[in-house]
Order: sequence, then structure tokens, then C-alpha cells
Amino acid sequence: MKKGRAFPRVILTATLIYLLIPLLATLLYSVAKSWQNTILPESWTLGWFRDLFMDPRFTLSLWRTLWICFLSVGLSVVVMLPTIFIVVVYLPRLEKLLNVLVLIPYAAPGVVMAVGLIKLYSSGPVAIAGTMWILVGVYFVAVLPYMYQGIRNSMRTIRTIDLIEAAELLGASKLMAFRRIIVPNVLPGIRVSVLLSFSILFGEFVLANLLVGGQFETIQIYLYHRLSESGHLASAVVICYFLVILILSGILLALSGILGRQSTAASKKGSGQ
Repeated sequence: MKKGRAFPRVILTATLIYLLIPLLATLLYSVAKSWQNTILPESWTLGWFRDLFMDPRFTLSLWRTLWICFLSVGLSVVVMLPTIFIVVVYLPRLEKLLNVLVLIPYAAPGVVMAVGLIKLYSSGPVAIAGTMWILVGVYFVAVLPYMYQGIRNSMRTIRTIDLIEAAELLGASKLMAFRRIIVPNVLPGIRVSVLLSFSILFGEFVLANLLVGGQFETIQIYLYHRLSESGHLASAVVICYFLVILILSGILLALSGILGRQSTAASKKGSGQ
């Protein structure tokens, strides 16, 4: 029995070590002043982080990336949550069509899609090529598969149709049932989808570089430009990137937990009344 319990722990520990070693090496390189022929750095410095935070391009690219990611993911949640709810409850025959539509981004290569979008939106009434708006639109489409699967699986797990019918029998309107019953129960799926989508968009480089390039510098484009200047500085950018993702993930998890408790309390209060 003990051997059976020890084996999964060994596998988990080995996996964690395997994943953390590159991050640890990057951290050491970002604080190394000189590291040539030794196992550990010969001297240490925080100068690379100082130079990084004193560069206005870094802070600007970081805020741009955060703004675009939040806007794209938020727009995706606002659009997909009611859409999936309507399809699941009232238009189930369209579910297969919706599933095919949201999977189209997987089938389209990023380079081909970027070239087509640049040609389409470089002129005409909607000339948004090279601006943040074309990036928001592309990011919105790119995260649709993750958002759809997370929300759809949550609605399938909680048996949405049965919950709506029970709420209507108790006198609740469709809007009230959706807001007080469905949304609190699918929050875990939304949370996972949001975290996954945000992490993917925050590290996205190919589409951002092709669509906006230097006209709207994101954190990944900034990192690409600094790689040729200094490996130490690039390592500092990667560590800051990881810390931002870690902090934002914690904030999103805390906020989703608070919202979930508030929605559950409101639902219980409404049921008691």
C-alpha cells in the first residue's frame, strides 16, 4: 500500500522539478552579473531589473498587453455565456453548428489568418490594420474554443435545462433563473476558461507581431526586441512576465470566489423569499 502511494508522489515530484528547473535557471541568470564557467553565478546584481523598470517601453508594453487581454477575454465571456445558454436551453439543434464554428480558429494557421486580415482591414471603411482593435478582434476569436468548452461542460454538468424548469415552476423568470442559478453554478467553468484564455493571450507572439508589429508593442514583442540586446535583460523580462501571470491568476481566483459566494448567497436569499 505504501509503495502504491509513494509512486504517484515520486512522479509528481519529478514533474515539478522538471518544470521548475528552467524557471530557476532563468531567475538565476536574471540576477547574475557574471556567469561563465561556474555552476552558480560568479557575482550577483539587480541591475537588470532596475534597467527594465526604468525603461518606459516595458511598462507601456505591459499595460497594453494587460488591457488587450482583459478586453478580449471579458468580451468573450459577455458574448459566449448567454449564447451558449440560449443554444443549450432553447436551440439545442444549433449546438453542433456552434461547436464547428468555435473550432474554426484551430483549423486556420496563424500566418494565413494574419495575412488575410491585414489585406481585408488595411483599407475601406474599417481600416484597423496595425491598431489594437484588430488584435482585440483576433484574440476574441482565438479564445472562443477554450471559452466554449469550459462554459458548455459546466452547463452540461449542472443539467441546465432541469434547473431552469425547476426555477420557472417556483415562479422565477428566465432572466432571474439565469442570473441567480445558472451563473453561480457555472462560475468554476468560467474561471478555468478565463485563466486559460488569459494565459494564452498574454504569451501570444505570432499574431501580435504579424498584425501590429512595432506599431503597438506588446510584452512579447518587447521581449523579442530585447533578446538581441542582452540575455540577462531578456531573462528579467521573463521573470516579470511569470510574476504578473501568477499575481493576476491569484487575483482572478480570489475575485471569482468572492463573486461565487455572493451569487450563492443571493440565490439562497431569493429562494427563501
